[in-house]
Amino acid sequence: MSKKLISKKKPAYPITKCLSDYLTEHGRNIKIPIFYDDLLRFQGAVEVFDSKGTDTLWVSCYYAEYERDEIELSLKQMYSILHSDGSDNIIPYLNIDSIDFCTFGNTKPFRVKVRNILNDNYIFLYIKKADASRIYGLELEHLLSPNHINFLVHKDTLIEEHILGIPGDTFITNNLSKLSEQDKRALAKEFVKFNERCFVRLLADMRSYNYVIVISQDFDRVQYRIRAIDFDQQSYEGNAKVYKPQFLKENNAFVEMSLNVLAKESIEQYEKEERSLLAKRATSEHERLNDLLRCMKNDTISTPAKINELRTALFKLTKDVNFKRSKTMGDLLSNGLDFITRNYVNENPYIIK
Repeated sequence: MSKKLISKKKPAYPITKCLSDYLTEHGRNIKIPIFYDDLLRFQGAVEVFDSKGTDTLWVSCYYAEYERDEIELSLKQMYSILHSDGSDNIIPYLNIDSIDFCTFGNTKPFRVKVRNILNDNYIFLYIKKADASRIYGLELEHLLSPNHINFLVHKDTLIEEHILGIPGDTFITNNLSKLSEQDKRALAKEFVKFNERCFVRLLADMRSYNYVIVISQDFDRVQYRIRAIDFDQQSYEGNAKVYKPQFLKENNAFVEMSLNVLAKESIEQYEKEERSLLAKRATSEHERLNDLLRCMKNDTISTPAKINELRTALFKLTKDVNFKRSKTMGDLLSNGLDFITRNYVNENPYIIK
């Protein structure tokens, strides 16, 4: 089903002046010492296999000796900008263990492993070609989800912090069948909320390998959170179903589990809870969110046919005439957030109006 729902190839959209100004105002747009194209100058590469000998579709790059030192220094400086004060004080304690290139997917990112030589702790950074869709997705995730996102942009280069967690497809294969009933209910609750959050904020293509499962120990139980890690399909598709992970075949195992362990009333309750949380976040971040949505409303991040298809579907679902008047994907997202915020205020007797 997912192959029919999701476009095979989404074009990359340029960053407009409005979006660039927004990123500058909020500390996302910053001068960096290296660009995506600089990393493309590798001299050769070897395939990277996982612990089971399976090809990961990543290759480990190596560079000419005269370029390697300069590239590594620039990557260390980038780490300092992203995680510290941008000074060179920590650079002597950093090592670039590897620079990998992904041969799969639209973005073809580089993955850089940065290790602190004093304690052997390491993190990954991802360097990609900047795409307005992805930047909108990252910023909306930061504002509307329970997760904070750390990323930087300079011209046509995007730097993202690695998001920790177990990839959804790996979790389904290795972990799902081993969960207790209590854990299945906790994970099902999170899947329902994640499903609703993606739909309201128009984040598409959440197939199982595009999100991770984050596990936390809390007193006498385990807490689960599902975090998106791919934001390329922010507000692009026309089919409303593609914005709900439940309709993607790669998530069938989570859908079946949720239906087995949760009553219909519980599912409806969790959906309502998530809409309320989204309304609260949208209200508390209204100034910054409105600035971002103003850019989205005047930006081209989809096609007229897809906008019309989604506009028709959302109007049919909600009967809200504001959807019918929407002209861009930014309009549709803005009106969707307004819709849930109005309902939250109108249905909550404790809100002072």
